[in-house]
Amino acid sequence: MVVRLMVGPLMVNCYIVGCKETKEAVVIDPGGDVPKIVSELVKKDLTVKYILNTHGHWDHTGGNDELQRITKAPLRIHAADAAKESGGIDGFLEDGQEIRFGTYCLKVLHTPGHSPGGVCFHSPGVVFCGDTLFAGSIGRTDLPGGSYEDLLSGVRNKLFCMEDDTRVYPGHGPPSTIGQEKRTNPFFR
Repeated sequence: MVVRLMVGPLMVNCYIVGCKETKEAVVIDPGGDVPKIVSELVKKDLTVKYILNTHGHWDHTGGNDELQRITKAPLRIHAADAAKESGGIDGFLEDGQEIRFGTYCLKVLHTPGHSPGGVCFHSPGVVFCGDTLFAGSIGRTDLPGGSYEDLLSGVRNKLFCMEDDTRVYPGHGPPSTIGQEKRTNPFFR
């Protein structure tokens, strides 16, 4: 099960990915509005196994501390973005690493460009890509540590090799699919 909540002042997409069988879940990018996130977890009777950040920008990490206090779940972020996060990081995400919860497994894909430690989380049929790829766009690369070339390369080499019907769940805006982005995203024509 995937629940998308728009949180914080910049309306970040926070995702709750839960296993219906075991009731274990991960929360991806709790950017704010933690009571809203917790309410959804309670409603679905889910226990948070991990809090995961796609990157270290404040609009995606703003609720980390509060959610950690409430859920006691460990926080994971890529080491290259760890300096941006002041909270209690319990481990680092690495390219190729597998995050297991319930009957699910998310594979970590390091996709720098929007930030040095940007990652996506992939499971067959879905990819949670933070600010790497949007419906019809890409993340900005003019912030410190950004790289336009790295971002395009990461999308081409790590995301566009996925099945066309893979659901793209971005950090802002509506979902898309890999096929849709390959066909219509102006940055890849």
